[in-house]
Amino acid sequence: MPLPLIAAGLVTGIALIAAVGAQNAYLLRQGLRRQHVGALVTLCAASDVVLIGLAVLGVGAAVQQWPAFLTLARWGGGLFVIGYGLHVGWRALRPGETLVAGAGRQVSLRRALTTMAALTWLNPHLYLDIIVLGSIANTHGPQGRWWYYAGLVGASILWFSVLGFGSRRLAPLLARPRAWQVLDALIALVMLGLGVALLTGG
Repeated sequence: MPLPLIAAGLVTGIALIAAVGAQNAYLLRQGLRRQHVGALVTLCAASDVVLIGLAVLGVGAAVQQWPAFLTLARWGGGLFVIGYGLHVGWRALRPGETLVAGAGRQVSLRRALTTMAALTWLNPHLYLDIIVLGSIANTHGPQGRWWYYAGLVGASILWFSVLGFGSRRLAPLLARPRAWQVLDALIALVMLGLGVALLTGG
């Protein structure tokens, strides 16, 4: 029966994707600003569809055999995330640049997508998760693995949609500039912590 496999993939996918990370933090902030949410949700979900699909096909095994790839991703991703964390931290220290929900300086679609792509594709933890998910999926056999994959894809679409489009419900809590400063400070700490962990191999 495919339903248990789909459900298993859904639960596993949510458990991994919902972890606090740079990708989720950026999507949350853009969702609160109501800027390019649909495009960013689509990019996040599409990235998972492609990468998890490749992992199910066995490409994850090839990544395991090329340690240099994860090393490059670790350093590239770590430096980028630290840079972005410093940028957000600087913004948190400047009250004049804080935003009210749904307003503020518009970030271009190209810049938003480029930032999200970097936060997604330069994260070596993503590839480690993909390898794990691909290995688990393939334990269910040639047919079952695709039902499990369907659950994983469903989890990705569900999570990113809820995070991106549902974040606007937090707008009343962020009506004051101080609230945006606190949010930016927390995001900066998350980014810096992740970046340092990547560079140190943590």
